[in-house]
Amino acid sequence: MLSDGLNQTIYGKSVFKPILFVVSAPSGAGKTSLCKEIAKRTDRIHYSVSYTTRSPRPGEVDGIDYYFVSRQHFLEMKESNLFIESAEVYGNLYGTSRKTIQDSFHAGKDVLVDIDIQGAELIRKDNFGSVSIYILPPSRQILEERLTKRGQDSSETLKKRLDKVRQEVHAFNLYDYLIFNVDFGQAIDDLHAIILSEHHRRNRMENFVKTDFLPRFEQENPLLTKSADNRL
Repeated sequence: MLSDGLNQTIYGKSVFKPILFVVSAPSGAGKTSLCKEIAKRTDRIHYSVSYTTRSPRPGEVDGIDYYFVSRQHFLEMKESNLFIESAEVYGNLYGTSRKTIQDSFHAGKDVLVDIDIQGAELIRKDNFGSVSIYILPPSRQILEERLTKRGQDSSETLKKRLDKVRQEVHAFNLYDYLIFNVDFGQAIDDLHAIILSEHHRRNRMENFVKTDFLPRFEQENPLLTKSADNRL
């Protein structure tokens, strides 16, 4: 488990407030693997499992990889405003649960969501103060090799993915941070560094310092003054 620095407490209170991190990438760049791995390494980060109408791929588990639901059920959830974002990708619907994010925030945990570019744009418009991260592959050749080796798509779907990738790499300027996933271990370290640095932004810590730290700090009896008084 990471020695993540995210559980810091001062005067018995947690210093950091939960943040929603939105991670996007072209298909095959490794965003899902990165999100799942870093969530395994610290109990301070929750990986949000999306809902989808597509069929499970071999090895995928309901509730772990996705919540697999019917199209009708998905549309009913969308109509009830249960998604913070939803989008249709390659003929399948995907959505991020609003309640999952709210519950994680109430538990004091950051939330990682890995979604496509259109979903990320919808979240930016919501009032969650999200931070966006874009994962880039080391090269086009390596990305195409990864997609081909997965063997999860028909030749037609694979062609659509590759065509879309050539467009999506230009979306990097819509995001707050960029990570090149050349080495998986290094990319994990980069993602963790971004998460930690966001928590240390002055505007995120300012309220804690003003309302929790400074009043307690001012109320403390100085030890040096006590020692001087005792010598009199």
